[in-house]
Amino acid sequence: MCLSIPSKVIEVSDDKLMCKVETFGVVREANLMMMQEDEVKVGDYVLIHIGFVMNKIDETEALASIETYKEVLEAMDEAERQRAIIEGDNCAG
Repeated sequence: MCLSIPSKVIEVSDDKLMCKVETFGVVREANLMMMQEDEVKVGDYVLIHIGFVMNKIDETEALASIETYKEVLEAMDEAERQRAIIEGDNCAG
């Protein structure tokens, strides 16, 4: 199962095709090709699937989801936690 953790946009490329997002301290790049131009800006929260930003979500909803994910992560051991954070948005289907 693939779970998309809300990620905060910290940078948008000049050509607006890519962005950098932060998820629990992990920074990764994501493709913006599925979004309309100028739809995603620095500070927005987004959901990513297989490396593509699929949609933007409300900050209040994002922060509530992040709190829930924190509770789940606290119940995991360190190896499970790192795997969930690093691989969480890169599922293959």
